Amino acid sequence: MRNRGADYRLAFRAWATILALGVSTFLAGATRADTGLAPQTKLRITVVQWMPTKGTFETWGALGGDVVVSPGGTVSLPVIGVVPVGSMDTAALSAKIADTLQKKMGLVDKPNATVEILEYPPVYVVGDVSRPGEYRFHEGLTVLQALALGGGVLRASTTQASGQLSLVGELRKIEGDKLRASILLARLQSELASASEITVPADIAMQPGAAEIIEREKIIFAARAKAIERQSKSFEELRELLNAEIVVLNQKIADADQGIKSLDDQLTRVKDLVEKGMAITSRQSDLERNLALYRADRLDQVTAVMRARQAISEATRNLEGLHDQRQTEVATELQNTQANLKDLMLRADTDQKLLLEALAGGGSSKEAAGLVSLAVVRKDGSAVHEMPAEETTILLPGDVVKVSRAGPVAEPARADDGAGAAAKAGQIGTGQVGTGQVSQ
Repeated sequence: MRNRGADYRLAFRAWATILALGVSTFLAGATRADTGLAPQTKLRITVVQWMPTKGTFETWGALGGDVVVSPGGTVSLPVIGVVPVGSMDTAALSAKIADTLQKKMGLVDKPNATVEILEYPPVYVVGDVSRPGEYRFHEGLTVLQALALGGGVLRASTTQASGQLSLVGELRKIEGDKLRASILLARLQSELASASEITVPADIAMQPGAAEIIEREKIIFAARAKAIERQSKSFEELRELLNAEIVVLNQKIADADQGIKSLDDQLTRVKDLVEKGMAITSRQSDLERNLALYRADRLDQVTAVMRARQAISEATRNLEGLHDQRQTEVATELQNTQANLKDLMLRADTDQKLLLEALAGGGSSKEAAGLVSLAVVRKDGSAVHEMPAEETTILLPGDVVKVSRAGPVAEPARADDGAGAAAKAGQIGTGQVGTGQVSQ
């Protein structure tokens, strides 16, 4: 029984070894043996060994995992260290890992190692394409497929049309900004002149969309005027209240003066009577105490009058400063708006000229058909080679596809093209927005 069991275990071990080698060979067959493992290739390494005592395969997780081939063409693994990949494929790297582990760990049986490619290095599409950039590689990728990933050959007419639309949109935005700035300028000038309402020049008020902007500026104008009016009224009411308080305090001071005079006269008479023995001393003491209280109260009232007058002076200063501060703020905002309006006019003039040039020079051109040059830039070790390519050329991981296109061939311009372009640009960029409002 013991011999038959040993034979069984030996047979099972041989079968497991054959199975693991078969899996390794299958995975290796899925790679490109002629290119090896290029830098940036992402690999998954798995190491397993048959455990006779348990009758199962055990995975050595600490010795495997996902690794990336370094720019120097190596991979770094636990126990093994740095392994030069060179021109090895997955099968050769699997055998190398298994041999190295057996030697370093002193194993009787060689462990089974498998290497799987998870992700190839990307390919790059550059030059005259719609979407140049980095794209994922797959086996069998051709130059034509890479060109499709990049959106195809860039078309000059599309680029020119896009640029013209961009200029038109920018001009329309600038015209809107100029209109808003001109109406804002009119509102600030009205505020600076302390006018009762906004005065907008007729050529600005008649432009499309101006009425809505004017209404909003009128709301702001009225709200700011009411805010100044409320604050001014508050300071004026405070001054009136303080003046009324001073009148009351002065009346109290006059009453206190009369009381002090009356008590002073009584005190003089009582002192004479006390000296003659006709009045008691306590009567004199009461009068003196009341007289001191009257005088202290009068002093408090005089101090209150001084405080009220100081508060009136402060309220007057605040009232005058309120208008001065408002005028300063409006003048600063007015200056900034004038500078912004000048800048908008300059930008509009520049964009009009650019649009006229684009419409006159590129409106009737077409691409030369078939004049597209394709090339592949490939790194071989430390050397970089550029080679002509066809649409069917097979790419390798890390290749760079360069696409270059001949320039457009212009057709003779018709006589009405320039006039039509000038009219179109002139309609879009007419500088009618408040040029007279910008004077400093």
